[in-house]
Amino acid sequence: MIEMTVESVRINLQTTQRVVILKATKQDRYLLIWIAQAEAYAIAIELQGTNSPRPLTHDLLRNIINDLGAKIVSIVISDLIDDIFYARIILDVAGRHVEVDARPSDAIALAVRAKSPIYVEESVLERAGVALENSEEAIAPTAESRKDREGENDNLDAYRDFINTLDVLDEFGKE
Repeated sequence: MIEMTVESVRINLQTTQRVVILKATKQDRYLLIWIAQAEAYAIAIELQGTNSPRPLTHDLLRNIINDLGAKIVSIVISDLIDDIFYARIILDVAGRHVEVDARPSDAIALAVRAKSPIYVEESVLERAGVALENSEEAIAPTAESRKDREGENDNLDAYRDFINTLDVLDEFGKE
């Protein structure tokens, strides 16, 4: 399993679709998972350190888990079947290992609240992940850097162009 962090939550302004971008902690590998607006909001609000006046669903779930004496050990993006990602929430319940099936977006929203590690199975990352030579240029490549690597990794240019069309969800509810 590969440990990942939430790099960002972005929105495609043309389609208003949201995507969470996970980045491997020890390498330049990324995983993009398309998510719904509510989960994008839930992840973004936590990443920005903002609190909702009342608990959101993921806050409520974290509170219930904690109040029952369980601990969220980690979440795992465990499979990819027919272009659908699957995840598991790994809990420690009084020393007992419990795994709960979840949508990746919900699991990620819970993990960022619980400060729990996020893992992706290597097989999932091999099928759906993207490896980049220079992660800073992947998010905002310069004209010079594009010219320097012209002819190299042409298959990644479409990915880079797509990422650059997305806006980071800096403001909640941004359309």
